[in-house]
Amino acid sequence: MKVSVKKIDELRREMSFVVPKERVVQRTNEVLAEITKHAKIPGFRPGKAPKHLVEAAHGKTSKEEMLKNLIPEVYQEGLTAEKLLPIDFPMIDKVELKEGSLTFRATIDLRPEFDVDGYTHIKITKKSPDVTEAELDKTLEFFKKGRGMEENAVIDDTFAKSVGFPTLEEFKKALKRNLEFDKERQNRVDVENQLIEQLLTKCDFPVPQSMVDRQLQGRIDEFKDRLKKYGAKEEAIAKKLEEAMKELRDAAQKDVKTFLILQKIAEKENISPAKNENVTMKVIEFLLKEAQWEEGKQ
Repeated sequence: MKVSVKKIDELRREMSFVVPKERVVQRTNEVLAEITKHAKIPGFRPGKAPKHLVEAAHGKTSKEEMLKNLIPEVYQEGLTAEKLLPIDFPMIDKVELKEGSLTFRATIDLRPEFDVDGYTHIKITKKSPDVTEAELDKTLEFFKKGRGMEENAVIDDTFAKSVGFPTLEEFKKALKRNLEFDKERQNRVDVENQLIEQLLTKCDFPVPQSMVDRQLQGRIDEFKDRLKKYGAKEEAIAKKLEEAMKELRDAAQKDVKTFLILQKIAEKENISPAKNENVTMKVIEFLLKEAQWEEGKQ
C-alpha cells in the first residue's frame, strides 16, 4: 500500500491511497469464498459451485463487499503510518479500480492542538430572580390587553375569576411564581453565556471545517423548521435563510469551538460523564462550581 498526504490548510489533509493488485485480489477471493458458502447456483449445492460461476452471478456484490472491507482497513493503516489524528470521519471519494489496483482519496480534518488555562475562578454575575411590583403590573396589563379589555378596565377579583383564580391576590401570587421561574431560567442561560464567552476569549485556534459544516446544517434545518411552523412559504424561507446565513455560520463555528474547549477541559480534569449524561453539561457544572460569583442587578 502507498499513501501520500497533501496539506490543504492548517487542519485539513488529503490522503491518496494506492492498494496493489495482489491485495485487492486476495480480499476479493476472501469475499467470494464467503459468498460461495451460501450462494444458490442452479445445479450445485451451497458451497460446491465453481468459483467462476459464483463470480459471474455475484460479481457486483463481491466487489462492493471487498471495497467496504478494504477501504476502512487501508485508511486506518494510513493514519497509523502518517501519525495523523482526525477529529471526524473521513470524506472518501475518487474510488477507482484500475488494472486491478485500488485507488481512493480520504479528506480529513485534524484535531486542533491548543491548551486552555485560567478556566477556574471565572467571574460570573448572577442576576436576582426577584419580581418587582412594576414587572408584575406590566404583566397584568399584558393579560388585560390579551383578553381585549378596555384601557380603563379594572383588574380585580372578577377579572381573576375569569382566568381561573378565586381572588386577584391568588392570581398575583401564581403569576409571580411563574415570572420568578422564567427569570431563573433566563438567568441560567445568561450565566452559561457569560461562562462560554470568557472561555472563548482564552483560546485562539482553527476549527475543523467538517464539524462546522455539520453543525451549520443542523442550524439551517432548525431555522427552516421554525419558519415552516409559522406558515412561511418556501420562497420566503429561502430568502430569510440567505439573509441569516452569515449569522448561522458564525454561530455554528462558535458552537464547535465551545465544544472543543469544553472537551479539552474534560480531558484535563478527568471529567467522564455517566451513562446518558452529556459531557459538555458536566464540564459546565464543574466550571460553575469553580466560578467566582457576584450578585448583579435585577
